[in-house]
Amino acid sequence: MKTVEIKVEQGILRGEVTESKLIFKGVPYAKPPIGNLRFSSPQAPDRWLGVRDALEYSKICPQPKASNPFYRKEFYNYEQYPYPEMSEDCLYLNIWAPNRKSEHGHPVAIWLHGGAFDHGYGNEAPFDGEAFVQNDVILVTINYRVGVFGFFAHPQLKEEDPAHCVSNYGILDQVFAIRWIRKNIEAFGGNPDNITLFGQSAGAISVQTLISSPTTRGMIAKAIIQSGAGVDNPIFKHKTVEEAYETGEEIMKLVGAKNIQALRQIPAQRLVDILPKLSKYDNRLLFGPVVDGFVLEDTLDELAKRGDVQNIPYIIGANGNDFGLGVDEPMRKSKYYQSMIDFANLRNEHHGKPTYLYLFNRKLPSDDAGAFHSAELWYMFGTLSRCWREMEVRDYKISDEMVSAWTNFMKSSEPGKGWKPYTEENSFIRMFL
Repeated sequence: MKTVEIKVEQGILRGEVTESKLIFKGVPYAKPPIGNLRFSSPQAPDRWLGVRDALEYSKICPQPKASNPFYRKEFYNYEQYPYPEMSEDCLYLNIWAPNRKSEHGHPVAIWLHGGAFDHGYGNEAPFDGEAFVQNDVILVTINYRVGVFGFFAHPQLKEEDPAHCVSNYGILDQVFAIRWIRKNIEAFGGNPDNITLFGQSAGAISVQTLISSPTTRGMIAKAIIQSGAGVDNPIFKHKTVEEAYETGEEIMKLVGAKNIQALRQIPAQRLVDILPKLSKYDNRLLFGPVVDGFVLEDTLDELAKRGDVQNIPYIIGANGNDFGLGVDEPMRKSKYYQSMIDFANLRNEHHGKPTYLYLFNRKLPSDDAGAFHSAELWYMFGTLSRCWREMEVRDYKISDEMVSAWTNFMKSSEPGKGWKPYTEENSFIRMFL
């Protein structure tokens, strides 16, 4: 392996270099949220002396293993891709960058993983930067706190930090990562003023949260929202602070902690193991962004209706069989379909920059699952060869089209090849079939 050294704000990093790309794994963007920093806003990472290796992925944030047998087979083949070790010391990011200079700096794409806000990590099997690098885009993937560690709320936390949030630590991790990237990405050949934020499912909700939050104003140039956000989101409803407090109180009782300091001493695995015991733990999202007056001043729906989101170009879309819509049912029955259209209409109503809509409706080969939730990930990352399915020529063609559209948008704000913005007069939706 050939290596290269790059200086960032905290010190010198050693990463992998090939003829075409630079790869830096496990780069710290915040101080480990351990001890008294559990249930706290992220803090700046420590500086280091000498050269720090960035050659291996970090440990992932504490979370349950995938339990759904379908998704476990699809994305978490532990024989081929061993399950990473877990640790609360998990706030790291990964960078794939072209090994060539660009006059104005390469566009930067920041990926926010999905996982219902209780699992997921930045180096899952579909995620890889090779296809993006080939198209002159830097890809950054991140870990952020999930589950109890990312979204616990309790009145005692408000007493500790009255000016800031009482939850939303996972979202603040994302904000902190964006800030680190903006400060340091030029060292990797990137343009800090040309950042596209994109994510899927809970990652899509995260993207919509961040483009609606005062914490990221002026930091994001473009956004892509995949299967998880819009207006009147069918899978996510904000908790009020009071509702989040109720869940927090239940967690405290389940582990027998009388106060926050006691809760900070509870082993991490025990806080992972209690998730199924929570009274509201079902198919809906138990955790997620809370309207706290700091990260979010109102619900995502209300902010979208007021036009109080960043005025930037958007791509928003869904899959044909997101969340149980029958394979043969028309997509127009899906609340996801209407959710993305309503978002586009509101952006047009507020004279926003272009919004592009898509529908991924390729019924994947080798079974009858159809265009299931998350199916597009193999395609838009260009990692079909990692999937267990017997992919066809058609699948590779769709993948090439998606990679091209995503990276074109990241470079020029237009996905290209006849993909027109959605307007009242021209209700154009790009189909990936």
